[in-house]
Amino acid sequence: MASSNDTKKSGRDYMDEVKKIVEDIKFGSLTLVIQDGKVIQLDRIEKIRL
Repeated sequence: MASSNDTKKSGRDYMDEVKKIVEDIKFGSLTLVIQDGKVIQLDRIEKIRL
């Protein structure tokens, strides 16, 4: 049985992911969902300007 730590990312992994999203997105928003002091979800909303 895998421990719960096997599927969780470290804080550095989340920061790397946030950096990639911020560099990639042109218009939109990035929301971090935090539970018990830890990031549990990233919500990316991208708008396409015509």
